[in-house]
Amino acid sequence: MAGALTTLKGIYSIILLIFSVVLIQGLIFCRQTKLSSEINPALAFFTLWGAVGWLTVIEGGQGSLVGLASVNRKLYKESHKIAYKCSKICHKGDSLDRYLLGRQFMVVIVVFTVNISGGPLTGAEIWNFPQLFLDIFLTSGLAMILFTCMVGQLNSQVNASHYMLDYLNNYVGLFTLYVANLIEFSGLLHAAYVIQFFVGTLAGQPIESNDEPRNGIKSAFFWFRCFISLSILAFCTTVTMVALFNDQTTMWEGFEPGFSLIIFIFLICIVGMLEGMQIVFFALAKKTPAERGDGIFAEKTCALLYAGETNNLPAFMIGRQLMVVSCMFFVARVTSISLEEDEENIFGVSNAVQEVFNTGILGALMLTIVGSISWQLVASAFPLVFMRSPITYVLLRICLALECTGICQGARVLAVAHKKLAGFQLDEVYIGTSAERAEEEPLPL
Repeated sequence: MAGALTTLKGIYSIILLIFSVVLIQGLIFCRQTKLSSEINPALAFFTLWGAVGWLTVIEGGQGSLVGLASVNRKLYKESHKIAYKCSKICHKGDSLDRYLLGRQFMVVIVVFTVNISGGPLTGAEIWNFPQLFLDIFLTSGLAMILFTCMVGQLNSQVNASHYMLDYLNNYVGLFTLYVANLIEFSGLLHAAYVIQFFVGTLAGQPIESNDEPRNGIKSAFFWFRCFISLSILAFCTTVTMVALFNDQTTMWEGFEPGFSLIIFIFLICIVGMLEGMQIVFFALAKKTPAERGDGIFAEKTCALLYAGETNNLPAFMIGRQLMVVSCMFFVARVTSISLEEDEENIFGVSNAVQEVFNTGILGALMLTIVGSISWQLVASAFPLVFMRSPITYVLLRICLALECTGICQGARVLAVAHKKLAGFQLDEVYIGTSAERAEEEPLPL
């Protein structure tokens, strides 16, 4: 019975996915997306699929690099040379945190590219579909959500939760790591470090760096980038809040600005918890049960998440993505600026600058730092605190319930197809189980 239900979920999810893909391609070639209407449908088509393809590498690479951080890389030095090189770069000092910082903004930029390539224009119509149908699949963003989540994110996350070594062992993943580190080096997102330090100080556990102490020049350069990043964050937040309280965002009519702000903060916290949980769950996946923390909720979370060979980590990733997308749909409404034709530009800026505001990049940058990266860095520093939290257990239950709806079951189908084509094998085939590794004498890194 359970097998038949799973098959049914897979069938209806794949049908929805195929229809969404066809609908998006139709929008592109009918010039109903931003990039296809302003430049060329062919460019929009190739940009869309190129961006989604790279998104799979970015999403799977994160799970692999975080999960392998606790594994002695000497164990796979010969069997997975490229994965070994990635780990050597990323698992030294605070390099993993730097990668997470740059990687998250990469996701924002790539998803932004996907949206301008395949996202429908306001009032888009196609193939004489009724308005109700268009509202469900286009206005609500359902078609883009299903396409981006299942093709670009979830199938790679599902595979990366079990086949970290094989998934990471390619030059595209290595190139992506280099790009993420370059973005971090720019300092655009360094405000997240300040937030991490602040949280650690409040918790009475100051963040200790695993890098060598910074000398005068390095320290000055680091804090200069933090100052610039904080200034940019303050500007983005100010513009967004002014637009919100002046009714200049895409928020639905009838929502008071104050109420919208309260819901916005609440959802940012939920998204932040889910981002942190993702990091923690991957980080502890290769550890022994004793290393995953104690306490009632830590034990309940681990029992639910890691039990059995077919554990619930992939299911959590699917449910988590659905929950994050659902929250972000409301958040995007709050932070996306939209002016009427007769309205003055915010702060009296030029039309060119206002056009930049209207793209949503300011809100995206703010959300990346406050609602995503900062939580990931805190989770990376205090993983056991997250595991002991009852909120973590409750959110895990909700994510697993969302996954049971089967709407994104197609991601598992794609993951199985990818696994067979690529010949992925479980990590335990190469490096043994966590218990087996714990029994062996640790090797020097």
